[in-house]
Amino acid sequence: MTTLLGKTMRTQLLSTCAALVLASPVAFAQAQTGEVTSPALAENPFFQDWTAPYSAPPFEQIEASHFIPAFERAMALHTAEIEAITDNSEPASFANTIVALELAGGDLQRIQRTFFTLASSATNDDIRAIQSEMSPRLAAHNSAIALNEALFARIDALYRSSDTLGLNAEQARVLERTHTGFVRAGAKLEGADRARLAEITEQLASRYTAFSQNVQKSAESYTLVLESDADKAGLPESVLSAAAQAATDRDMDGQHVITLARSSFEPFMTFSTRRDLREQAFNAWTNRGDNDDDFDNEENIRQILLLRLERANLLGFENFAAFRTANTMAGTPEAAHELLSEVWEGARAKAQQEEQEIRDIMADMDADHTLAPWDWWYYAEKARVANYALDEDAVKAHLSLDNVLDAQFAVAQRLFGVSFSERDDVPVYHPDVRVWEMTSAEGEPLGLFYGDYFARPGKRSGAWMGALRTQHKLDGSVTPLITNACNYNKPAPGEPALISLREAEVVFHEFGHALHGLLSDVTHPSISGTSVDFDFVEFPAQIYEHWMREPAVIEEFALHYETGEPMPADLLYSVRAARNAKSGFDNVEFIASGFVDLAFHRLSDPNIIANLDVNSFEDGVLAQVGMPYEIEMRHRSPHFLHSFAGELYAGGYYTYMWAGVLDNDGYAAFEEAGDPFDEALARKLYENVFSAGNSRPAMDAYIGFRGREPSTGPLLRNRGLVVDDKES
Repeated sequence: MTTLLGKTMRTQLLSTCAALVLASPVAFAQAQTGEVTSPALAENPFFQDWTAPYSAPPFEQIEASHFIPAFERAMALHTAEIEAITDNSEPASFANTIVALELAGGDLQRIQRTFFTLASSATNDDIRAIQSEMSPRLAAHNSAIALNEALFARIDALYRSSDTLGLNAEQARVLERTHTGFVRAGAKLEGADRARLAEITEQLASRYTAFSQNVQKSAESYTLVLESDADKAGLPESVLSAAAQAATDRDMDGQHVITLARSSFEPFMTFSTRRDLREQAFNAWTNRGDNDDDFDNEENIRQILLLRLERANLLGFENFAAFRTANTMAGTPEAAHELLSEVWEGARAKAQQEEQEIRDIMADMDADHTLAPWDWWYYAEKARVANYALDEDAVKAHLSLDNVLDAQFAVAQRLFGVSFSERDDVPVYHPDVRVWEMTSAEGEPLGLFYGDYFARPGKRSGAWMGALRTQHKLDGSVTPLITNACNYNKPAPGEPALISLREAEVVFHEFGHALHGLLSDVTHPSISGTSVDFDFVEFPAQIYEHWMREPAVIEEFALHYETGEPMPADLLYSVRAARNAKSGFDNVEFIASGFVDLAFHRLSDPNIIANLDVNSFEDGVLAQVGMPYEIEMRHRSPHFLHSFAGELYAGGYYTYMWAGVLDNDGYAAFEEAGDPFDEALARKLYENVFSAGNSRPAMDAYIGFRGREPSTGPLLRNRGLVVDDKES
C-alpha cells in the first residue's frame, strides 16, 4: 500500500509541477515526460532515461558542459515539487507532506551524486570550476527548502499530532528525523536570523569547496623525484615499481617519483635509508595546505570556524561542537573528549614503549642523530622485523588486491547470503573502475558495487564510500549503486597489485560501508543505508575489518601471487604477533587529531577565532595533552578534510574511536560464540545494523544486535592499550 501511495503521489506532484517549472528560466517543455525544446538540451544525458543495467549513469556520455543545465533544470523541478506540497489546500497528512517530501528532488539527487563522484575521483579544471559555482547555489537551494515556513508548518503540525496519525514504527521515525532535521537547519528561526543562516550555509559551501580543492592541488603540486640509485636506497622492489608507475602517470616515463598519496608516502618513509629525503617528504606531507602559497588553507579554517560558531549560536548552542554532538550517541563534546582521554592514557604509554624499542634499535645501528618525526616509520619497521621476524614484502606477496576483493565478497556471502559477480557492461567514469552485481541467495538482483582502488591525478587522497543511488521502496523497489574508492599504488601492466595488511583492512573497512548501503532494506529514502547518526556510521565499516584479520580468512585468501600457496604458518604467526607492534603510534596520531578537531569546535569566542594562528593553536592543544614530539598528528588542520571540507566529521573525528568501542565489543560476540560466522549473530547484525538504516536510534540498534550496551574493554585489549587489568 505504501509503494502504491508513493507512485500516486509522484504522479500528482509532477502533474502539479509542470506549469510551475515551465515558468522557470530553465528551457524545457514538459516536466512529466522530460521532452525538451532545445536540440542541445535534448543531447544532455541527464534529460534522458538511462538504459544501462540498473539504470546506472551513462558516464561515457556525460560531459562537463551537461552539468549546469542539468542542475538548473533539476533545482527548478525540485522547487516546484516543494511548492506543490505547500500549496496543497488539504490539511497536512503523512502522505501529502512527508511522503511527498521524501520523493521530491529525485532528479537533483541523481545529478548531484553523479557530479560529486566525478569531483572526488576524476576531477579536472572544468569539474572544479563547476563545483566552485554550484556548491553555493546548491546550498542556497537547500536552505530555501529547509527555511520554507509553509513547509515546516505542515511538518510541525504532523509532529505535534504524531500520536494520532496511526503511523508504523518506520514512519514515526521518519517524521521525527524530518522534524529534527528542519529544526537543526533553522526552521524555527525568524526574520533576520533566518536570512543570516541561509547566508552562512551558502558561504560555508564555498569555503568547503575551496578548502578541499586547495588540499588536492597542494598535494598534487609536489613530487619527490628519485634521481639516483642512492636516492632509492633501501626501497623494496614493490615501492620502486609503484614509484615508476606514478612517474608514468605524470608523463615522466623512466623516472621514479614519490607522491603525497598515503600509499606512496608511508612505504617510502618506512624503507628509505635516506634520512634527508625522508625529512623532505615528511615536511611536504605535514604542510599540505600550509605553505603560504595559493593553496594555503589557514584563512579558510578561520572563516569556516567563525561561520560554524555563528550558526551554532543562532540555533541556541554555545559552540559548534555542542551543536554537532547534540542528538547523537555521545550527546555532548565533553563525553566525546572523555572517551578520547580514556584511550589516550593507554595509547601514550604504549607509544613510550615503542619509542624505547626504537631507541634501542638506533643504538644497535649506531645512529648519530636524535629521533625525529620523520624517523619513526623507518625505525619502527626495524624494531618490528627484529621483534617479530616479519617481512613486509613477504606479507604483501600474499595479499594481491584481487584476492582481498575475493575475500571481502566471500565474507559477505557467508555472513549475509549475498553473492557478487563482476560485470563489464556497466559504464564507468575511469578505466580503473570495476563493477560487481550483488544478488541474494535466491538470485534476486540487489544492486551494483563500483570499486576504484588506484591513486591517480584528479582523484582526492584517502579512502571512502559513496552512493550513486540509495535504496528505498517508497516509489517502487529502488536498488542501490554504491562506490568504494581507495588510493593504492597502481602496478605496472601485467603485474598484480600487492597491498599491505593494513591496506587490506582498509579495503574491508570501505566495503563494510558499502554493505551498509547495499544491504539497506527500508521504505523511506531519508533513512536509507548510511543515513544514521554520524557517530554510528563507522560501526558497520569497522566491525567488518575484523574478518580480514580472521585466521580462517587469511589462510583461504592470502595466497602467494606467483605460486598460489597459502601464507606459511610462521609468517601468519608473525603477522598476528605483530598486530599491535605500532598501535601506540597509530592511536596517538589519531587521537591527537581528534583532540585538535574538538578543541577548534569548542571555541566560543569569535574574536579568538578571527585572530587564530592555526599552527600555534594546534601546538597548544597537543602540549596540553602531552603529545610526544616524535609523533605527528595524523591530519594537520590545513589538510584535515574530515574537519574542514564538509560537515560529516566536523567536530566529530572522535567518531572513529567511538565506533572502535562498538566494533571491538561487537566482534567480541562472535569470539564468545566461538565462530566468526555464527548464523544467529550474523542475522542479528544484518537485521539491526546493515539492513536497518536509521529506522531506530543508534543505541537501540546496537543493543538489538549485541543484547547490551558496549564496553571499552575489548578495544583497549585488542589494541594493546590496557593500562591495568581492570575491564572498563
